[in-house]
Amino acid sequence: MLLEVVAPHTAGDPMTRAKWLNCRLTDIRQALTRRGHPISKPVISRLLRAQGYSLRANSKQEAGKQHPERDAQFQYIRTQRAVHLDSGQPVISVDTKKKELIGNFKNRGQVWCQQAEIVDAHDFPHDALGRAVPYGIYDLSRNRGTVYVGQSADTPTFAVDSIAHWCATELRERFPNATGLLIEADSGGSNSARSRVWKEQLQEQIADRLGLTITVCHYPTGTSKWNPVEHRLFSEVSKTWAGCPLRSFEVAVDYINDTRTATGLQVQAHLVSTIYETGIKVSDVQMATLSLQAHEVCPQWNYTIHPRSTRASTPKGGEGIHL
Repeated sequence: MLLEVVAPHTAGDPMTRAKWLNCRLTDIRQALTRRGHPISKPVISRLLRAQGYSLRANSKQEAGKQHPERDAQFQYIRTQRAVHLDSGQPVISVDTKKKELIGNFKNRGQVWCQQAEIVDAHDFPHDALGRAVPYGIYDLSRNRGTVYVGQSADTPTFAVDSIAHWCATELRERFPNATGLLIEADSGGSNSARSRVWKEQLQEQIADRLGLTITVCHYPTGTSKWNPVEHRLFSEVSKTWAGCPLRSFEVAVDYINDTRTATGLQVQAHLVSTIYETGIKVSDVQMATLSLQAHEVCPQWNYTIHPRSTRASTPKGGEGIHL
């Protein structure tokens, strides 16, 4: 009788013989009751398990459509990373962490305490003090993280301003003889592989101003989880402030500064007050002035920007980053 009731609601995979139901135990109990067989949901559950059914969540295993040059790019990133590290040049992984509403809002996770924090019942953006934009830089060779917490838009200029500030401070301290820099970045967002502003700002603010040869390797679309900044820096920051309301920008910065791991990760955070303009355009004429060389391997994702002998103009970032 039970199998007759669930048969119309049974779906499955003919290759693996896995079966599942698109109805609830309550629906099955009501159908059996109408047929004169009242039964409890726990008994229905046991009977279903005996027939090979079980409660399961969706399993994320299908990678979906993959770019044909995906594996080649991963191998190339590893090669470039090894070349730079072996020659004593810095290698950084960069990206923007999930933007966070600042205010009396619930933050995912749990924390040991005697009494739960009381937060707003709804996370309405208009009740927030603002939205934090954490741009992270992870130093692969030194296991050090730096996060620039913006209060404005996540723009290419903000991304390059953050990297430029890191280069002028931490890079010069850790790698005083560095002549080059490898940046591992995602293909989208503020450090998009197709962003003209990103490339022009790298040329102006870092290559020309600091005299560094910059090599950029982008991860293919849909592979950001392999970017080291995600699992070596951002995941640890999320653990540090899990369950703790981010009631002010200063509180968010303090939590990031407190991030530590048993393997020696140390993190430094900066609050950025600069307001960044959106919608900046870079013309074909401006792009033609860049000293940008695309690589033979996956040129859409790999390129090197060399310093120019003279600076063409003042960067669009204005006065740069304001801490």
